[in-house]
Amino acid sequence: MDPLTLLVGGVLLLVAMMFLFPSDKKKLELAKQVNKLHGPPCYPFVGTVLPLLFLKRNEFFAFGQNNIAKYFPMFRTWNSGKPQIHLMKPEDVEVILRSSDHIDKGHFYRFLHKWLGTGLLTSTGQKWFTHRKMITPTFHFKILDSFVEVFSEKSEILVDKLKKEIGSQRFDVYPYITKCALDIICETAMGTQIYAQDEKESEYVKAVYDMSELTVHRMFRPWLHNDFLYKLTEKGKRHAECLRVLHGFTKKVIQERKAQLDGDFNRSPTTSTDEDAFIGKKKRKAFLDLLLESSAGDVKLTDEELREEVDTFMFEGHDTTSAGMSWALFLLGLHPDVQEKAYQEQKNIFQGSERSVTMKELNEMKYLERVIKESLRLYPSVPIFARQLHSEAKLDNFTIPAGCSVAFHVYNVHRNPEQFPNPENFDPDNFLPEKVAKRHPYAYIPFSAGPRNCIGQKFALLEEKTVLSYVLRNYEVTSLDKRQDITLMPELVLRPEKGINISIKPRNK
Repeated sequence: MDPLTLLVGGVLLLVAMMFLFPSDKKKLELAKQVNKLHGPPCYPFVGTVLPLLFLKRNEFFAFGQNNIAKYFPMFRTWNSGKPQIHLMKPEDVEVILRSSDHIDKGHFYRFLHKWLGTGLLTSTGQKWFTHRKMITPTFHFKILDSFVEVFSEKSEILVDKLKKEIGSQRFDVYPYITKCALDIICETAMGTQIYAQDEKESEYVKAVYDMSELTVHRMFRPWLHNDFLYKLTEKGKRHAECLRVLHGFTKKVIQERKAQLDGDFNRSPTTSTDEDAFIGKKKRKAFLDLLLESSAGDVKLTDEELREEVDTFMFEGHDTTSAGMSWALFLLGLHPDVQEKAYQEQKNIFQGSERSVTMKELNEMKYLERVIKESLRLYPSVPIFARQLHSEAKLDNFTIPAGCSVAFHVYNVHRNPEQFPNPENFDPDNFLPEKVAKRHPYAYIPFSAGPRNCIGQKFALLEEKTVLSYVLRNYEVTSLDKRQDITLMPELVLRPEKGINISIKPRNK
């Protein structure tokens, strides 16, 4: 902990006492109601987060799981003077997520505002409703169909890049998957090729990873919540550098894309070029193109709003899918029987052909889809998310007062033995239609649920199917670490501390 941080912490201690021992009647009533729930011990200034200040990053997940086991199925925490209620039962989760009254993201999402602004992930109120309505048509089936070509192109590059690992006793597949996902999202979201799979290191990916770590680090240190003070710290300076990289990248692409579209508009319709002859490229529009055309009545997105939405989809569209595909490969590599069934499905669909995947074929991959869903059950890309309540919410056994943040522990919701017998087992048949029909609708929420569910979940599933299809058709995967030996890093996205270590053998064709 650097000296400036200690000094600031000391200065803020007196201020914080006003929040921990409030004289305001409403605050006292809120605290009284919240503290009816059990939870970790609460300390002056920092609330219940004090133990976290002495943990290493790789100890956070185990600490959180110990608290959940101790206080299940609902408990309260305090971060400085801000209360948070933690939910794990699908019946409780449903009350909040199905409501159109509780759509505001949790208080600490504000730490993402410098990066993502108030795009779909972080916006609230009328802006969220307007942008959601405006952006939803960009995920129409026909538009997603046009993206399948990109999924295939980048998956073919991935398969080729993996050739150099044939014969390796051990390698981390996570960076390969991440670069593939980054190539996909750049071309589908912004209409630009960045050739991430040809680079050894990606400055953009490094900045995304660092922003995730910095956000979580800041969240549990109340003296870093003030923007001005945070900028003075070493972490705050790295945060600013990450923003320079992330915003510089997206702003440059937006400017170039707008200039290109203006040029296309001004070009004579009778003019033909070699590029026009390439039908797939000609017809395909990127997410950014669609946003530039989108409007709600007379309202169009400003350049800053464009940047916010593109940054949001760049982050959510590559980091979460990278995690989902990597965890799926990990589990397939641990379960040869499941992997063989998934491979046989691919053989039956393609009959030995090397052709690119089509939407029709992706829809036929029923077993692979169950594999992906089961992987997301065990390792949800976003292990926890939160909402801020502006009105009370009545659960069966407790009324959550207005002013609380509510945290949904997706990782634990997915492990409810009443909903998933033998919840730690990897069993794709958990997602057979007849089993899904019998289950509580909020027992499985990898893409959230209700009116504020993830707008890109179909995109993600199609991408993951495509990439995994290519890997399975070309390689037999063996995972080299056991599940109990994997240390989970619960930051913005659930990642393994030391990657996904596998070996591969080429399929006999």
